[in-house]
Amino acid sequence: MTLSRILGSTALALLVAGAAQAQEVTLRIQTHYNPEQTSGQLATQFVDDVETMSGGAIDIEMFYASSVVATVETFDAAANGIIDCDMTGGAYQTGKNPAFQFVGDIMGGYDTPYQQLSWLYYGGGMEKAQNLYNEFGMQLIGWWVYGQESLVSSTPIAGPEDLKDWKFRSPPGMETEIFANLGASPIVMDFTEVFTAMETGIIEGTDYSGLANDESIGLFDLAKHATYPGFHSMPSDHLACNKMVWDGLTDQQRRIIEVAMEKLALRSALYFEKANAEASARLTEQGVTLHDWSTEDRATFRKAAQAAWDVWAEKSPEAKELVESHKAYLAQLGLIAN
Repeated sequence: MTLSRILGSTALALLVAGAAQAQEVTLRIQTHYNPEQTSGQLATQFVDDVETMSGGAIDIEMFYASSVVATVETFDAAANGIIDCDMTGGAYQTGKNPAFQFVGDIMGGYDTPYQQLSWLYYGGGMEKAQNLYNEFGMQLIGWWVYGQESLVSSTPIAGPEDLKDWKFRSPPGMETEIFANLGASPIVMDFTEVFTAMETGIIEGTDYSGLANDESIGLFDLAKHATYPGFHSMPSDHLACNKMVWDGLTDQQRRIIEVAMEKLALRSALYFEKANAEASARLTEQGVTLHDWSTEDRATFRKAAQAAWDVWAEKSPEAKELVESHKAYLAQLGLIAN
């Protein structure tokens, strides 16, 4: 190789290196999980994956436990540039548009995280959800779904008939409507009040999380019944970024983040499937009764959930579009009738 070619190659390498240096970026992301929780640890691994795969070109400053703004304010903080990305969940944004219910917690829809993720990536879900996020200056990057939640109760909840007059803590929104229609008495309260409310008999049970998480915070010191496997609620946590920030990344940087997000989704589903199974064995040995609803009883709940979906579908065009999309895909999976 001639000297001029060597010098030319060196100059080109320096130009490429300089361009790469210019593309370095720091993303400020907030999650509602704390770093000690399993989901917080999985989020920490996501950060490491992105930084490693990008060779340090992407630096992530993760704010845990909603340390910058309140959890429900994370989406707006990202949209307004206070932070860059929101790693909480769409269900917190139903006040903006009821359609967020159907990207946050579909309620009585899919049986497994894999089915729900399949709708997002192969059922046309990402495109439809993206339209909703883009309306608010945000870009949906992906979901991580830890699986079905369990209901915990001091009284048996073996089927729909046990829901009649059952007093339990419920988050606000569509869930209260579904359970009320099935005869239950949902009471909306902050989760910090649950232990006192159960000890004093104000409520008989609660909706909190998956079985392993329910066990970890001591709920079974107060209650000896739970639904498992769960069926009623499977929240989708999201990664959503300020659209201008996202569009300003290189194709390579965006791809790295997307791939790391898909790994996070897989690892979350796999970990909690194992953790819940282990919790099931421990709790059964300790005398906790786990109620696995029959196919017919699950269909009863799903029918009640669909009735609530139809009501919510009329609240906005975007909600209607998402409900129709979910119904079509659930029918394709054989989970509901056409």
